[in-house]
Amino acid sequence: MPLNRRKFLKKSAVTGAGVAIAGAAAAPAAQAAEVAGAKKPARQPKRYALTVMGTTDLHGHVFNWDYFKNAEYTDKAGNAQGLARISTLVNGIRAEKGRENTLLLDAGDTIQGTPLTYYYAKVDPITAEGGPVHPMAQAMNAIGYDAAALGNHEFNYGIETLRKFESQLRFPLLGANAVDAKTLKPAFPPYVIKTFCVKGAPPVKVAVLGLTNPGIAIWDKAYVQGRLAFPGLEEQAAKWVPRLKSLGADVVVVSAHSGSSGTSSYGDQLPYVENSAALVAQQVPDIDAVLVGHAHVEIPELKVVNAKTGKTVVLSEPLAYAERLSVFDVELVFEKGRWAVESVSSKVLNSNTVADDPKITKLLSDEHAKVVEYVNQVVGTATETLTTVEARYKDAPIIDLITKVQEDVVKAALAGTSYASLPVIAQASPFSRTSEIPAGNVTIRDLSSLYVYDNTLVAKLLTGAQIKAYLEYSAEYFVQTAADAVVDVEKLTNANSRPDYNYDYVSGLSYEIDIAQAAGSRIRNLTYDGAALDDAQQFVFAVNNYRANGGGAFPHVASATEVWSESTEIRTRIAEWVTAKGVLDPKDFASVDWKLTRDGTPVF
Repeated sequence: MPLNRRKFLKKSAVTGAGVAIAGAAAAPAAQAAEVAGAKKPARQPKRYALTVMGTTDLHGHVFNWDYFKNAEYTDKAGNAQGLARISTLVNGIRAEKGRENTLLLDAGDTIQGTPLTYYYAKVDPITAEGGPVHPMAQAMNAIGYDAAALGNHEFNYGIETLRKFESQLRFPLLGANAVDAKTLKPAFPPYVIKTFCVKGAPPVKVAVLGLTNPGIAIWDKAYVQGRLAFPGLEEQAAKWVPRLKSLGADVVVVSAHSGSSGTSSYGDQLPYVENSAALVAQQVPDIDAVLVGHAHVEIPELKVVNAKTGKTVVLSEPLAYAERLSVFDVELVFEKGRWAVESVSSKVLNSNTVADDPKITKLLSDEHAKVVEYVNQVVGTATETLTTVEARYKDAPIIDLITKVQEDVVKAALAGTSYASLPVIAQASPFSRTSEIPAGNVTIRDLSSLYVYDNTLVAKLLTGAQIKAYLEYSAEYFVQTAADAVVDVEKLTNANSRPDYNYDYVSGLSYEIDIAQAAGSRIRNLTYDGAALDDAQQFVFAVNNYRANGGGAFPHVASATEVWSESTEIRTRIAEWVTAKGVLDPKDFASVDWKLTRDGTPVF
């Protein structure tokens, strides 16, 4: 029922007002009250309860399955993943509240992140003539999403793939601040308005405004430059929210692929804040709730006071990979001829409390089986086990594999060009702390777990001085540790909350990182080919497209001259390299390029 009877009765009891029973039985009591000279009980206003559910950063997780481990997903916290679990949670809310009184939204990053999404972008692409329907589109359509915001990872496979995915959805893909680069008009629907019927009262209009991340302009520059622009969330919300109110919106919900911290990972490269969801709530009036995405953190409920109106706005971010479902409860009251939001609260539900929805399991079991078969293909053999367990603080051969592949690909690409005589060096990051390539058969899933992102390769020109500045910036990842202090490897890294993927190895050089020194003065004994690095020497730097376009705000690389790039994923290049070799032997790629020291003494 649209009318929340429990709350209606409770409010009636608190005010002392009687609840009239329909029909003639109420008339004698009313007449008696009039005779006694008493006033008629005040008529209770109409009320309506709306429930808004939200997911974000699904990253291709349909089932509670780890394609890299070929097993059910597990972690120390006992989390479970996948849209099949979310479907069960959603079904429960709809059964409790009435489907006609609920909305289901997503805040972006849907079609990238697992071998499942890679397979249907590259191996059996949805863009092919007569190609398949994307598994994420199938699942989200079946669950019954009402709208989703664009995430930055939606652009990782190019605009053609994104547009095809959009065409397969039975709900709008929103992005008010994703605009045509020439006309500055919206390139995607900015908003959607849903109407909810209320018995005996005007309908409730709920507007959903979608906002995405300005960082797309950096991270997927190769695809969007000259075609799309991504202005700030705050300015676009300030433009669109008044329009939504003028169209009669009683409730305004923002689905924002932007975290709540107010920080940016790209330094001053863009004049727009990366994680601005809380700033939107604070600066733009008339927003009631914000579904937050992008940051991969769990926020059951965050209350932000709007600076202009003093009104409290409620934000919630569910944990990524469909591990949580945010639930907003919105209470409205009809007074003075209009609906007004009386209260908003939010919470998150845990996917580990329910089982998979068999409807989703049946729908996508064939697609899942295809991908499991694909990732378990054997492409070579390893002479020993390689792991990333210590790769954050020790030069690990498994990361050297990445840099070796990148060096070889770039050298081959530049052969016969004017750059062929320049030395090629490469960067790579320890993306995962749990990747392992076991001794024996090596499969695609083993290699995919090593390189979990769909990055492509770029070659840039850098000088020795610029490389040194790059390494100093990378070394800020380590916590300053005195020479006589006890070393705890769990507290040695991620200084200032820098993630592992923003720490880079650089191959082809030799250097020490003195963590007893302050950030900015840590790189010692930096040499190339046995001699001190010449500041003026030119290098070809093999780098992933995220870093090349400014991701992580590393110095010099974004503005450096680009001499070559390609669209093939680095992950694919690694698989090709291993397949061609047949045998994965560290003697073919491993080298000790760097080590941690304190006042010149090795830490390990």
